[in-house]
Amino acid sequence: MKLSEFKYTITKNAVAKFPADPRDSSKLMVLNRQTGETEDMKFDKILDIFQKGDVVVLNETKVFPARLFGTKEKTNATIEVLLLRELKREDRIWDVLVEPARKVRIGNKIYFDNGAFYCEVIDNTTSRGRTVRFSYDGNLFDVIERIGEMPLPDYINRKPEDHDKETYQCVFANDKYLSSIAPPTAGLHFSEELIQALEDKGVRIAKIVMNIGQGVFEKIEVEDLTKHRMYSEYFEISRETAEKINITLKSKKNVYAVGCSVVRAMESSVLTTGAVKPNKGWTDRFIYPPYDFKIATRFITNFHPSETPSFLLAATFAGTENLHAAYKKAMKNDYRFHAYGDAMLII
Repeated sequence: MKLSEFKYTITKNAVAKFPADPRDSSKLMVLNRQTGETEDMKFDKILDIFQKGDVVVLNETKVFPARLFGTKEKTNATIEVLLLRELKREDRIWDVLVEPARKVRIGNKIYFDNGAFYCEVIDNTTSRGRTVRFSYDGNLFDVIERIGEMPLPDYINRKPEDHDKETYQCVFANDKYLSSIAPPTAGLHFSEELIQALEDKGVRIAKIVMNIGQGVFEKIEVEDLTKHRMYSEYFEISRETAEKINITLKSKKNVYAVGCSVVRAMESSVLTTGAVKPNKGWTDRFIYPPYDFKIATRFITNFHPSETPSFLLAATFAGTENLHAAYKKAMKNDYRFHAYGDAMLII
């Protein structure tokens, strides 16, 4: 398969700058992957599609305000630092992205919080990537929460606002897993009331965790898809969650995966029997056509940017022609695209 087969264009106005309010009032397109037919509804009406005994699998990772702005020593140039991954907590070492990268070299110090602490660059990893060591002695997450900005994608094209700390976060996000730079955006449409209504209907709620990192922001840059390498992301599937999913599969009910991260975690944890195993570790699973999904039978997702791993995963699940046709309908019918946009259910 070639990357050019997964390209599309939209107008800037189609990209959602703000979320739907309330969350579950967003639009939902239901796409039948067997027939290619679509149906339009409000997201909260998804409750009518679920049946007793189904399971919905959620990623309870939590987004932290990972974008910091500091000043470079001596020149006082403003440097943006996006925190990606904590490598060694005891040594305060992180992988980060910096902007403008040309100004940031090994040995440079970048000061934050009016000079209260700094990070020193100790290695180059990619063109924009750096490994840094922070001087802060306390709980770094406490100060990040105070001075950091939510890392909204560049395509939203606005400064983060106070409400983004709540709205760019799933209602089921768990403080224990404060480790992602983006939410599982398909989960943004779920309200607490909708989740309760699903449980009341007899739908099982299962939760995994997968940390979402820099790969969520980056387009694929190679035409030959076999040459693309995903960034590794940490995930956990508990025994309780695996049992809920496997009971659902055995009873021939539907497993609803909410977001690409859930699909990738489950597909990285398949036994030879076709069941999910309790698992934890790192995965760089890149899913593109052709691919035989083992666990998810239905998939809730957003309208993703062109030529991204998320778009390819959705195309693989839906069928590439079906997804392109559905996106064209969505554009015609004023659906809102990308992270803060509307949702799609592929059945």
